[in-house]
Amino acid sequence: MRLDSLLKLKAKLDALRPFGEGFARNMEDWFRIELTYTSNAIEGNTLSREETAEVVEKGLTVKSKSLREHLEAVNHSAAMNRVYEMAKRKSKKITEQDILNLHSLILRGIDDLQAGRYRNVPVRVAGSNVIFPNPFKVPQLMERFNDEINSRAKINPIEKAANAHLQLVTIHPFVDGNGRTARLLMNLILMQNGYPPALIRKRDRLQYIKSIEKAQLGGSQEDYLGIIIDAVERSFDIYFETLEGKNEIKEKTKSEETLYKIGELAKLTGETNPTIRHWTQLGLLKVSKTTESGYQLYDNESIKTIRRIRELQKERLTLEEIKERLK
Repeated sequence: MRLDSLLKLKAKLDALRPFGEGFARNMEDWFRIELTYTSNAIEGNTLSREETAEVVEKGLTVKSKSLREHLEAVNHSAAMNRVYEMAKRKSKKITEQDILNLHSLILRGIDDLQAGRYRNVPVRVAGSNVIFPNPFKVPQLMERFNDEINSRAKINPIEKAANAHLQLVTIHPFVDGNGRTARLLMNLILMQNGYPPALIRKRDRLQYIKSIEKAQLGGSQEDYLGIIIDAVERSFDIYFETLEGKNEIKEKTKSEETLYKIGELAKLTGETNPTIRHWTQLGLLKVSKTTESGYQLYDNESIKTIRRIRELQKERLTLEEIKERLK
């Protein structure tokens, strides 16, 4: 059902195309910086959003930040430019060499010996129980993987992109840079099919990593797919808000977000005050802030949570089951 809602958002965005050259270039530049910042932050890079922009766009160096962190910003930006170029090709076919080229850009100047090359050693991720394939199997697995992402099987582009990301990090074909390369590949597939790139926020890092590991260990992929859907939906919102001139293109901090009283939240979602109060008591909804007067305030995430609760109720789940699913 959530995939269907994204199809509607895509149709809405398609109706506004073609974009002017200036607007299209501006959005590409914004997403290039934002995806560089968030993708690197997920991997531990400590450059802020503003510092990332300064390094990439102005060539400045940031005091107290390592050379590697600077290179990671410059490299990912260059890789995003390559993704934009590839997304505009007439053919949607993605070759192994395309993937190797993206990886080569990610590790350029950081580890030139491993850049653009499959690993020939076993690897483990600290803190994870996932066991990755034997290095000698990697070339064969990548050849099969490449055939799969180029198959003509009818699959929703978001599922295809998400699956490609998950499969690549599960094969873990490189010594380093697997996550960044997988996210670039995922966004390439999305953009090839007319979707905006998936914007996975820094604050969602732990949930994102856990959902991947859960899927890799044989668990449900539902949590993982939900995170990717949220990320794509977020990017649609950014496009619409920008086109309508409602907000600046930026991720709001907690202190900047609009907060709603229970009555306001009820009107926005079509629910009743008692229902929202009951769901809050059960722990399904989180109170973002309580005023000195005792008013409970909710943020925008509560709106999405309420929609999600209603979707899960259609699957005839109990509220306790929904609570576990929302975790």
